[in-house]
Amino acid sequence: MSNSEFERVTVRPMDEYNQKLVSYVHPPNWENPLPADVYDLVVIGAGTAGLVVAAGAAGLDLGLKVALIEKHLMGGDCLNVGCVPSKTVIRSARVVGEIWNAKHFGINVPQHNIGVDFATVMARMRRIRADISPNDSAERFQKLGVDVFLGSGRFASKNTIEVGDKTLRFKKAVIATGARAAQLSIPGIEKAGYLTNETVFSLIQRPDRLAVIGGGPIGCEMAQAFRRLGSEVVLFHNGSHILNKEDAEAAEILQKVLMSEGIRVVLNSQLEEVVIVTEGKRLYFSSNGRRDSVTVNEILVGAGRAPNVEGLNLEAVGVEYDKRHGVKVNDYLQTTNPKIYAAGDICMNWKFTHAADAAARIVIKNTLFSPFGLGRSKLSSLVMPWVTYTDPEIAHVGISEQEAQKLGIEVTTIKIPFSSVDRAIADGEEFGFLKIHHKKGSDEILGATIVARHAGEMISEITTAIVGKLGLSKLSGVIHPYPTQAEAIKKAADSYRRTLLTSNTKRLLGFLTKLS
Repeated sequence: MSNSEFERVTVRPMDEYNQKLVSYVHPPNWENPLPADVYDLVVIGAGTAGLVVAAGAAGLDLGLKVALIEKHLMGGDCLNVGCVPSKTVIRSARVVGEIWNAKHFGINVPQHNIGVDFATVMARMRRIRADISPNDSAERFQKLGVDVFLGSGRFASKNTIEVGDKTLRFKKAVIATGARAAQLSIPGIEKAGYLTNETVFSLIQRPDRLAVIGGGPIGCEMAQAFRRLGSEVVLFHNGSHILNKEDAEAAEILQKVLMSEGIRVVLNSQLEEVVIVTEGKRLYFSSNGRRDSVTVNEILVGAGRAPNVEGLNLEAVGVEYDKRHGVKVNDYLQTTNPKIYAAGDICMNWKFTHAADAAARIVIKNTLFSPFGLGRSKLSSLVMPWVTYTDPEIAHVGISEQEAQKLGIEVTTIKIPFSSVDRAIADGEEFGFLKIHHKKGSDEILGATIVARHAGEMISEITTAIVGKLGLSKLSGVIHPYPTQAEAIKKAADSYRRTLLTSNTKRLLGFLTKLS
């Protein structure tokens, strides 16, 4: 593969920050190495899962030959078009939210004349992304002992992968090619054009009017961020409330917040057509039996992900897949070809960076250690938390009440409103709650949901308790600094302990009464 092909990899706008980014994650002067005779492990895809597998395998100091293939930008979605840019933009938007609420804290600021410099917000995002990019760079992984190949990888035979004019022989391989934004079959949308998470962070000018399609985490996060940064936003969702997979009460709180901030939320919506008009892009839709239309400058699609299975020639190595759910794997993340594994968005329902990281560690163990009788790790053994980074955040771990019912597990739910937590009251953040679900008749924690401004920072304590099999009784004995919002967790644990105390006290009093 010639260097001229690398030079065509650009990230708009190609300012000093994006030039720096590209210089690390797809350097234009990169020379693919001469392949080793055979690799112990070849990884296709340098997103989170691929990077962790490659770095982990190379760092074992076992003399393993490891190759990593990436056709676009190392760092994958997380660095380039996901976690890093989105949370950076959300942070700027949170400042606006603080200004909106400043009057409640005795701070008088102009409410209708906040000077949001959208271009500077986006430039800050690009600068931070570029500053973080050396961690995922081709040069760093080369120094770790990984052979980095830039180009499209495809299976050529049962034990070879082609990258340009290079052929890589492997003992085992890992598919970590991730996923992309799903295409929507709305008449006219392709002609009108639309943004996805892969293109929205290339904006340098704020859209005055923005339509967001999809009321999942991406849609809700971006809808709120752009509204706070000055866009008029309409959010379309085909369900009866946003965030279908979350606790309904949590979703309702966020839905009310979005609407209170001026976002038009259209539920039970069916988008029928997009037409280019003089004023911009007009979306025709129906909702609850009524037809309507809205005209916007830009459309952001945040509904669904499609696995990147194309071009891999998976048929050549007997790896089964489908275009909707991706590569088929068992609980050990092994594909239908026992020599080939997969990790991350290409094969998992959990499409989170931390899930890809955890899956990569399973792959390392199962590909390199289990052959020597050191045990195998299972995907189903993971306890997976997740966070929607709106304001307030919604964090979840374990099973919900509805999931428990489907599984036939009886649960008791303890709910602590933040209106009863002193620090939340002092912070003016009484709007949320903590719910902990524990097994009925036991202090075993099965799941939790937190709605709070920093819910993502709190959920890890509960995740640790579940993983470490620490019940509510143990959590009740943990001293939490006062005042903190995490004290809600101790309040929930104390609530459980009081039920035991009440029961024991009754039995003791009954016994003493009989003796008197």
